[in-house]
Amino acid sequence: MATGRLEHANISVTDPERSAALLKDLLGWEERWRGPSLQSGRSVHIGAEHDYIALYSGDHVKGEYSKGQPLNHVAFTVDDLDAAEKVVTEHGLEPFGHDDYEPGRRFYFFDWDGIEFEVVSYE
Repeated sequence: MATGRLEHANISVTDPERSAALLKDLLGWEERWRGPSLQSGRSVHIGAEHDYIALYSGDHVKGEYSKGQPLNHVAFTVDDLDAAEKVVTEHGLEPFGHDDYEPGRRFYFFDWDGIEFEVVSYE
């Protein structure tokens, strides 16, 4: 049987630079690539050596997504949940759903486009 891992997710956002800045500050990621994309759009790839998020935008991307349509959330692990929450609030976003159950502590937030993210720490 083949083995694998998630290499990237491609999500549509209204402002890829703003979203990239959040992910850089939240996760310590770096920009891997930026350039033109399909449908006269543009993309910024932000991530680590083996995985990343492709942040896609174009004139047709309007944001205002509804929870669960079709994505429930994207989750990230961090080594310091309190520091991560501070970054989220510094970017003007509101953490919610704080919980502490096995296997870790977590909170959630919606970005400017209505995309839900979970941040969890197993430390």
